[in-house]
Amino acid sequence: MTGETNRFVIEKKKTPQKTDAKTRITNFNEIYADFKTTEASHQSSRCAQCGVPFCQHGCPLQNNIPDWLRLTAEGRIEEAYLISSATSTLPEICGRICPQDRLCEGSCVLEQSGWENVTIGSVERYINDMAFENGWIEPIQPDVERSQSIGIIGSGPAGIAAADRLRTLGYKVSIYDRYDRPGGLLTYGIPSFKLEKHVVARRTDRLAQSGVEFVMNCDIGNDVTFEELRDKHDAILVATGVYKARRLSVPGCGSKGVVAALDYLITANKVGFGDEIEDFTSGRLNAKGKTVVVVGGGDTAMDCVRTATRQGAKAVTCVYRRDRANMPGSDREVSNAEEEGVRFEWLSAPKAVLGDAETVEGIKIQRMRLTTPDAQGRQGIEDIHGAENDLPADLIIEALGFEPENLPVMFNEPGLEVTRWGTIRVMAGEFQTMVPGVFAAGDIVRGASLVVWAVREGQDAAADIHHYLKTQLLAAANDGDAQLAGVAE
Repeated sequence: MTGETNRFVIEKKKTPQKTDAKTRITNFNEIYADFKTTEASHQSSRCAQCGVPFCQHGCPLQNNIPDWLRLTAEGRIEEAYLISSATSTLPEICGRICPQDRLCEGSCVLEQSGWENVTIGSVERYINDMAFENGWIEPIQPDVERSQSIGIIGSGPAGIAAADRLRTLGYKVSIYDRYDRPGGLLTYGIPSFKLEKHVVARRTDRLAQSGVEFVMNCDIGNDVTFEELRDKHDAILVATGVYKARRLSVPGCGSKGVVAALDYLITANKVGFGDEIEDFTSGRLNAKGKTVVVVGGGDTAMDCVRTATRQGAKAVTCVYRRDRANMPGSDREVSNAEEEGVRFEWLSAPKAVLGDAETVEGIKIQRMRLTTPDAQGRQGIEDIHGAENDLPADLIIEALGFEPENLPVMFNEPGLEVTRWGTIRVMAGEFQTMVPGVFAAGDIVRGASLVVWAVREGQDAAADIHHYLKTQLLAAANDGDAQLAGVAE
C-alpha cells in the first residue's frame, strides 16, 4: 500500500493483464484480468488530486473519481466503494465497458500533460468487484416503505438504474421486459468477452432480492396493454432503448446472407447461455468457417467482428466509410480487434451486395476520401471516381446503428409524442413525457448512446418520478384539507 497520491512521476501507468490474442479468440471470457490490490493501490496513487478534476467533468455520472482513487491508494477500499456507488448504480459494469479513453481517462490532466492517464476504469472495476466479494453490497432495505408503485418498461441499464434508486426510496417497482432474461443490452447486446453475464446477473439478482418484481417475456401492447400498466402503477418509466436496426440500401441488400448486427449478437449471447437457436445451428447467424464482412464503425461493429473471430470465421473484415481518426467506436476496441486478426477497410462505403437472394458472394465497396473540414471542424466524405473494389464474403453483418421503434403505435398511446428522430419527447429539463405520470429515459430519449448515459438518465428519471409522486401526494392532502375546511364552514 502506498497511502499517498501524486506519485505519477514514480509510478508508471499500468493496465490489467490482457489475455494474448491467440488464446482469447478461443473463448468468450473477459480479456482483461482484475487488478490485484497492490496494483490498484499503486495506480490510484498516480492521481494528481487536481483542484479542478477534469476526469470527473469528463464522466457523464460526475463520479467523484479523485476521492475514491485517494481512498484506494490508502487501502480504504470499502470507503472507496461507498463513494463510487453514491453516484453510480452500475460502477463495475461501467468500469468494464465505458470508453474511458473518450471520457474520464481522456480528460485526465496527466494524459493531457504527457504523463499518461490514471487507469480509472480498471480501478473502478476493482473497487466494486471487491465490494461484491466481501459482501458489502447487500439487498436494498429502504428506510421507509411507500404505498406507491412504479412500472418500468425495459430492464436495460436505464431501467436497472432507475429501479435501484426508486427501490432505495421505498417504492414498489415492477420491471417489464420482452426478453427472457433481464439486463437488456447488457445481457444480449454486449458480448461476454467485454462483460461476462454473471456480472450483470448479480445486479439484477440483487434487485430481485430487494423486492423488485421482474416480469419477463412480456411484450407491451400484446401481452399487456400500456393502459393496463398505467392503471396498475402510480407512474411509468419507459426505458426500452432503441432496437430498430438501420439497414443497408444498396443493390442486393435483401439477400439472406445479409443480417442485422443485433440479431447476430443476441443469437451469440443466447448460445453462450446454452440456448438452442435454429438460426445459429443452421449457420445463418454463425460465422464459423465463413468470410465475414461487417459494415459500420461503432462499438457494435467491433462487437460483431470480435464475435466472428471467436466463432471461427475464416476471415473478418470491417468496412467503414471514414478513417480511423474519425471512427465513432472506442480506439481500444479497434486495437483489440486488430490484435485478433480483423482487417479494416478504411474510407470505404458499400455499393452493392454480390450474390443472389439466398446467399452472398461478396460486397462491392466504393473508395472514399475526406473533404475539407467545415466550420465545426468536421470533415465530410466523397467518392473517389472509379475507385471500387470487390471483397469476398459469405456473411455480411450490418452494424449501421439503431433507431427507435414506433412506441406510440406499439403501445397504442398516441399521447406519447416523438421527436423528428423518433425518440420519445420529454419536457424540457426533465424526464416526464407529454402523458401525465409517464416518464422516459435512456436511449429512447437521447438516441443510441453509451451505457453510462443510460445509467445517468435512469438515476435522474428516478429523482423526477420521486418528485412527481411527492407532489401528487401533497396535492391530494391539500385537497383533503380544503374539503374538511369546507365542511367545517
